[in-house]
Amino acid sequence: MKPISRRQFLSSSALALAYNTLPSQAFCALKNIADAKSGQKNIAGKIFKNDGPQKLWKWAREGCNYLTLPGDAVVCGICPNSCILEKGDRSICRSKVNFDGKLYTLTYGNPCSINLDPIEKKPLFHFKPKTRALSIATTGCNFRCLNCQNWQISQAKPEEVRHYDLFPEKVIIKAKEKNAASIAYTYSEATTYYEYMIDTARLAKKNGICNLWISNGYINEEPLLELCKVLDAANVNLKSFSDAVYRELNGGRLDPVLNTFKIMHQQKVHFEMTTLVVPGYVDDPDMIKEMCRWILKNLGPDHPLHFLRFFPRYKLDRLPPTPVSLLTQFRNLAIKEGIRYVYVGNVAGHEGNNTYCHHCGKLLVERKGYYIPTYNIKNSRCKFCDTVIPGVWT
Repeated sequence: MKPISRRQFLSSSALALAYNTLPSQAFCALKNIADAKSGQKNIAGKIFKNDGPQKLWKWAREGCNYLTLPGDAVVCGICPNSCILEKGDRSICRSKVNFDGKLYTLTYGNPCSINLDPIEKKPLFHFKPKTRALSIATTGCNFRCLNCQNWQISQAKPEEVRHYDLFPEKVIIKAKEKNAASIAYTYSEATTYYEYMIDTARLAKKNGICNLWISNGYINEEPLLELCKVLDAANVNLKSFSDAVYRELNGGRLDPVLNTFKIMHQQKVHFEMTTLVVPGYVDDPDMIKEMCRWILKNLGPDHPLHFLRFFPRYKLDRLPPTPVSLLTQFRNLAIKEGIRYVYVGNVAGHEGNNTYCHHCGKLLVERKGYYIPTYNIKNSRCKFCDTVIPGVWT
């Protein structure tokens, strides 16, 4: 078959409009075409051959959740970007490449960041407090956030940064050496190193170590459901409640993220939500009210919600920090709407750092930075009124 370009494929296909507007649905349609043409199944786990890109062959694996198209093109099915790649093309996240008609990840076993963090830093306030998480990250992100705090790695290619040689088995060894209760896939966007993350998470689960997914939530349903089988907790960014803001500020879409929350809720994964309040983009009280009402209707009142203070970063260094009064306003608004546990982050000493019983109002967990001087939860219940406090406290 004579190869066709990505442009030719899209322009000649009735799926072109769908691809530009509804990536997840477009991927499903492309899957039907690809299955009909080749019958190829999703595959993963094979090592990248030595005749690949010499600098990265050791840390490459054949990707999962991808499809082949005419002319040796491939389409990645991990996230709603549904990148269609001709031979030699890179994905939007810069982590995937089409090599000889197959999709390969270049971020397998080569994290560029490894740290031992308090779990409260993730932030996870209702999951195993006072424990530590071994945090790992490779390069790559499927968003292009103007306010990115880790742009040096999230917007880089794997060959552009220094990294460690740490395959999944070694991650488990290191977590045990550090007495880490959890492994956190974090800092950049863990969805972009999905193959590395899920293989590590499966090993962690077998070894009694928890898995934490710190993410923008921009992932397709099939890989998310597979991840949920080994996932213990997550903090997912709900960057705004406006599709227009998602497009302008983050380079993504809102609906796939909302679907991620619904799936995790259905799968009974403990998760918390984080919204960075960016002046001029995410500072509309009416939008926050609408967001809270959606959360209550679809997820219930018990998933913790964190409002974080923005500081000038990356391409938004011209903006001022978020006024603390606005964060307080949003916290009060969310509590008034019915969300039981609402927090304020990046503001030292704010009462929104603490956990209060939703029934009796007493102080349960006092936080001073990552230090917890007061802890009034016993057997997952308030010590004062015996109300069950949602979360994983043991």
